[in-house]
Amino acid sequence: MRRADRLFEIIQVLRRASGPLTADRIAAELETSKRTIYRDISALVAQRVPIRGEAGLGYVLERGFDMPPLMLSVDEVEAVALGAQWVVAHADATLARAALNVLAKIAATVPEDLRPIIDDPALGTPPPRERDDDHVDAARLRKWCREGRKLAISYVDATGASSERVIRPFMLGYVATVRVVMAWCELRQDFRAFRTDRLTAVAFLDERYPERSVALRRRWLATMRERHDILPSSA
Repeated sequence: MRRADRLFEIIQVLRRASGPLTADRIAAELETSKRTIYRDISALVAQRVPIRGEAGLGYVLERGFDMPPLMLSVDEVEAVALGAQWVVAHADATLARAALNVLAKIAATVPEDLRPIIDDPALGTPPPRERDDDHVDAARLRKWCREGRKLAISYVDATGASSERVIRPFMLGYVATVRVVMAWCELRQDFRAFRTDRLTAVAFLDERYPERSVALRRRWLATMRERHDILPSSA
Protein backbone atom coordinates (compact mmCIF):
# COMPACT_ATOMS: atom_id res chain seq x y z
CA MET A 1 0.00 0.00 0.00
CA ARG A 2 1.32 3.43 -0.91
CA ARG A 3 2.00 5.74 2.02
CA ALA A 4 -0.57 8.29 0.84
CA ASP A 5 -3.20 5.54 0.69
CA ARG A 6 -2.18 4.27 4.12
CA LEU A 7 -2.46 7.76 5.67
CA PHE A 8 -5.96 8.06 4.26
CA GLU A 9 -6.88 4.61 5.57
CA ILE A 10 -5.61 5.47 9.06
CA ILE A 11 -7.97 8.45 9.11
CA GLN A 12 -10.85 6.28 7.90
CA VAL A 13 -10.16 3.62 10.54
CA LEU A 14 -10.14 6.26 13.28
CA ARG A 15 -13.27 7.91 11.86
CA ARG A 16 -15.19 4.61 12.01
CA ALA A 17 -14.06 3.76 15.52
CA SER A 18 -16.44 4.26 18.45
CA GLY A 19 -13.53 4.77 20.87
CA PRO A 20 -9.72 5.01 21.08
CA LEU A 21 -7.70 2.58 18.94
CA THR A 22 -4.22 1.35 19.82
CA ALA A 23 -1.40 1.34 17.28
CA ASP A 24 -1.49 -2.47 17.43
CA ARG A 25 -5.13 -2.60 16.34
CA ILE A 26 -4.61 -0.07 13.53
CA ALA A 27 -1.52 -1.95 12.34
CA ALA A 28 -3.41 -5.25 12.33
CA GLU A 29 -6.27 -3.79 10.29
CA LEU A 30 -3.91 -2.23 7.72
CA GLU A 31 -1.54 -5.20 7.76
CA THR A 32 1.54 -3.17 8.56
CA SER A 33 3.87 -2.70 11.54
CA LYS A 34 3.20 -0.76 14.73
CA ARG A 35 6.33 1.31 14.06
CA THR A 36 4.89 2.36 10.68
CA ILE A 37 1.64 3.42 12.34
CA TYR A 38 3.54 5.54 14.89
CA ARG A 39 5.46 7.22 12.08
CA ASP A 40 2.35 7.78 9.94
CA ILE A 41 0.32 9.24 12.79
CA SER A 42 3.16 11.61 13.62
CA ALA A 43 3.12 12.72 9.97
CA LEU A 44 -0.67 13.25 10.07
CA VAL A 45 -0.43 15.28 13.29
CA ALA A 46 2.31 17.38 11.67
CA GLN A 47 -0.15 18.07 8.82
CA ARG A 48 -2.65 19.32 11.45
CA VAL A 49 -4.94 16.32 11.35
CA PRO A 50 -6.60 16.45 14.82
CA ILE A 51 -5.54 13.05 16.18
CA ARG A 52 -5.19 12.80 19.96
CA GLY A 53 -3.17 10.11 21.71
CA GLU A 54 -4.76 8.71 24.86
CA ALA A 55 -2.09 7.31 27.18
CA GLY A 56 -2.60 3.59 27.60
CA LEU A 57 -5.76 3.66 25.45
CA GLY A 58 -4.89 4.63 21.90
CA TYR A 59 -5.67 7.26 19.29
CA VAL A 60 -8.83 9.29 18.69
CA LEU A 61 -9.77 11.43 15.69
CA GLU A 62 -11.55 14.55 16.87
CA ARG A 63 -15.08 15.08 15.57
CA GLY A 64 -15.75 17.43 12.69
CA PHE A 65 -12.57 16.72 10.73
CA ASP A 66 -13.08 16.74 6.96
CA MET A 67 -10.63 15.32 4.47
CA PRO A 68 -9.54 17.59 1.63
CA PRO A 69 -10.83 16.60 -1.83
CA LEU A 70 -9.18 13.40 -3.08
CA MET A 71 -7.97 12.76 -6.58
CA LEU A 72 -10.14 10.19 -8.38
CA SER A 73 -8.77 7.58 -10.75
CA VAL A 74 -10.14 6.98 -14.25
CA ASP A 75 -11.94 3.85 -13.05
CA GLU A 76 -13.48 5.70 -10.12
CA VAL A 77 -14.79 8.51 -12.34
CA GLU A 78 -16.21 5.96 -14.80
CA ALA A 79 -17.90 4.10 -11.94
CA VAL A 80 -19.56 7.29 -10.69
CA ALA A 81 -20.59 8.37 -14.20
CA LEU A 82 -22.09 4.97 -15.01
CA GLY A 83 -23.95 4.81 -11.69
CA ALA A 84 -25.32 8.31 -12.18
CA GLN A 85 -26.53 7.44 -15.70
CA TRP A 86 -28.39 4.44 -14.32
CA VAL A 87 -30.02 6.53 -11.59
CA VAL A 88 -31.12 9.16 -14.11
CA ALA A 89 -32.64 6.44 -16.32
CA HIS A 90 -34.37 4.36 -13.65
CA ALA A 91 -34.88 6.24 -10.39
CA ASP A 92 -37.45 8.89 -9.46
CA ALA A 93 -37.06 12.51 -10.53
CA THR A 94 -35.64 13.65 -7.19
CA LEU A 95 -32.85 11.06 -7.24
CA ALA A 96 -32.22 11.73 -10.93
CA ARG A 97 -31.61 15.42 -10.20
CA ALA A 98 -29.34 14.46 -7.31
CA ALA A 99 -27.31 12.18 -9.62
CA LEU A 100 -26.88 14.99 -12.15
CA ASN A 101 -25.78 17.33 -9.34
CA VAL A 102 -23.16 14.80 -8.24
CA LEU A 103 -21.80 14.58 -11.79
CA ALA A 104 -21.65 18.37 -12.03
CA LYS A 105 -19.73 18.60 -8.74
CA ILE A 106 -17.25 15.94 -9.82
CA ALA A 107 -16.79 17.54 -13.24
CA ALA A 108 -15.94 20.82 -11.48
CA THR A 109 -13.22 19.23 -9.36
CA VAL A 110 -11.48 16.62 -11.54
CA PRO A 111 -8.54 17.55 -13.79
CA GLU A 112 -9.25 18.56 -17.38
CA ASP A 113 -8.08 15.21 -18.77
CA LEU A 114 -10.77 13.36 -16.78
CA ARG A 115 -13.72 15.57 -17.71
CA PRO A 116 -14.43 13.80 -21.03
CA ILE A 117 -15.22 10.66 -19.00
CA ILE A 118 -18.18 12.58 -17.56
CA ASP A 119 -19.09 14.75 -20.55
CA ASP A 120 -18.70 12.04 -23.21
CA PRO A 121 -18.54 8.68 -21.37
CA ALA A 122 -17.46 5.46 -23.06
CA LEU A 123 -19.78 3.52 -20.73
CA GLY A 124 -23.54 3.78 -20.86
CA THR A 125 -26.88 2.33 -19.80
CA PRO A 126 -30.05 1.78 -21.85
CA PRO A 127 -32.19 4.90 -22.26
CA PRO A 128 -35.13 5.44 -19.88
CA ARG A 129 -38.28 3.41 -20.54
CA GLU A 130 -41.84 4.43 -19.87
CA ARG A 131 -43.10 3.17 -16.51
CA ASP A 132 -46.48 2.03 -15.36
CA ASP A 133 -45.98 3.29 -11.82
CA ASP A 134 -46.00 7.05 -12.30
CA HIS A 135 -48.96 7.23 -9.90
CA VAL A 136 -46.68 6.09 -7.05
CA ASP A 137 -44.62 8.76 -5.26
CA ALA A 138 -41.23 7.00 -5.21
CA ALA A 139 -39.51 9.83 -3.34
CA ARG A 140 -42.09 9.59 -0.57
CA LEU A 141 -41.75 5.80 -0.55
CA ARG A 142 -38.02 6.20 0.06
CA LYS A 143 -38.76 8.61 2.92
CA TRP A 144 -41.20 6.16 4.53
CA CYS A 145 -38.59 3.39 4.25
CA ARG A 146 -36.02 5.58 6.01
CA GLU A 147 -38.42 6.71 8.73
CA GLY A 148 -39.97 3.30 9.39
CA ARG A 149 -43.61 4.28 8.73
CA LYS A 150 -46.41 1.99 7.59
CA LEU A 151 -48.24 1.93 4.26
CA ALA A 152 -51.77 0.83 3.52
CA ILE A 153 -51.84 -0.54 -0.02
CA SER A 154 -54.12 -2.07 -2.61
CA TYR A 155 -52.19 -4.64 -4.62
CA VAL A 156 -52.84 -6.79 -7.69
CA ASP A 157 -50.64 -9.88 -7.94
CA ALA A 158 -49.43 -11.74 -11.05
CA THR A 159 -52.68 -13.74 -11.25
CA GLY A 160 -54.84 -10.60 -11.15
CA ALA A 161 -56.05 -11.18 -7.58
CA SER A 162 -56.52 -8.02 -5.52
CA SER A 163 -55.79 -7.55 -1.83
CA GLU A 164 -55.72 -4.81 0.80
CA ARG A 165 -52.72 -4.83 3.12
CA VAL A 166 -50.82 -2.84 5.71
CA ILE A 167 -47.08 -3.20 5.21
CA ARG A 168 -43.88 -2.09 6.90
CA PRO A 169 -41.60 -0.88 4.07
CA PHE A 170 -37.85 -0.82 4.61
CA MET A 171 -36.31 -0.75 1.12
CA LEU A 172 -37.15 0.47 -2.37
CA GLY A 173 -35.35 -1.82 -4.79
CA TYR A 174 -34.76 -1.98 -8.53
CA VAL A 175 -35.01 -5.24 -10.47
CA ALA A 176 -34.23 -4.66 -14.15
CA THR A 177 -36.79 -1.96 -15.10
CA VAL A 178 -39.17 -2.77 -12.25
CA ARG A 179 -39.30 -1.03 -8.87
CA VAL A 180 -40.20 -3.12 -5.83
CA VAL A 181 -41.02 -2.20 -2.25
CA MET A 182 -39.49 -4.66 0.18
CA ALA A 183 -41.64 -4.86 3.28
CA TRP A 184 -42.98 -6.89 6.17
CA CYS A 185 -46.59 -7.75 5.31
CA GLU A 186 -48.90 -7.65 8.33
CA LEU A 187 -51.47 -9.74 6.46
CA ARG A 188 -49.08 -12.62 5.70
CA GLN A 189 -46.79 -12.07 8.72
CA ASP A 190 -43.79 -12.48 6.45
CA PHE A 191 -41.49 -10.56 4.12
CA ARG A 192 -42.88 -9.71 0.69
CA ALA A 193 -41.76 -7.75 -2.38
CA PHE A 194 -44.45 -5.58 -3.98
CA ARG A 195 -44.01 -4.29 -7.53
CA THR A 196 -44.86 -0.61 -7.61
CA ASP A 197 -46.57 -0.98 -11.01
CA ARG A 198 -49.07 -3.35 -9.34
CA LEU A 199 -49.95 -0.94 -6.55
CA THR A 200 -53.39 0.43 -7.36
CA ALA A 201 -53.53 2.63 -4.25
CA VAL A 202 -51.06 3.74 -1.58
CA ALA A 203 -51.89 5.49 1.70
CA PHE A 204 -48.90 6.91 3.57
CA LEU A 205 -49.66 6.35 7.25
CA ASP A 206 -48.08 8.43 10.01
CA GLU A 207 -47.81 5.36 12.25
CA ARG A 208 -44.30 4.08 12.80
CA TYR A 209 -43.75 0.35 13.05
CA PRO A 210 -42.13 -1.04 16.22
CA GLU A 211 -38.88 -2.29 14.69
CA ARG A 212 -36.30 0.13 13.28
CA SER A 213 -36.09 -0.04 9.49
CA VAL A 214 -32.37 -0.90 9.59
CA ALA A 215 -33.12 -3.86 11.89
CA LEU A 216 -35.89 -5.01 9.56
CA ARG A 217 -33.50 -4.83 6.58
CA ARG A 218 -30.93 -6.93 8.41
CA ARG A 219 -33.55 -9.51 9.34
CA TRP A 220 -34.70 -9.60 5.71
CA LEU A 221 -31.13 -10.12 4.49
CA ALA A 222 -30.70 -13.00 6.93
CA THR A 223 -33.95 -14.51 5.63
CA MET A 224 -32.79 -14.02 2.04
CA ARG A 225 -29.63 -15.98 2.75
CA GLU A 226 -31.76 -18.85 4.02
CA ARG A 227 -34.37 -18.80 1.27
CA HIS A 228 -32.33 -17.53 -1.72
CA ASP A 229 -35.52 -16.82 -3.67
CA ILE A 230 -37.75 -14.07 -2.28
CA LEU A 231 -39.71 -12.90 -5.34
CA PRO A 232 -42.37 -10.22 -5.94
CA SER A 233 -45.45 -11.16 -3.96
CA SER A 234 -48.06 -13.45 -5.48
CA ALA A 235 -49.89 -14.20 -2.25
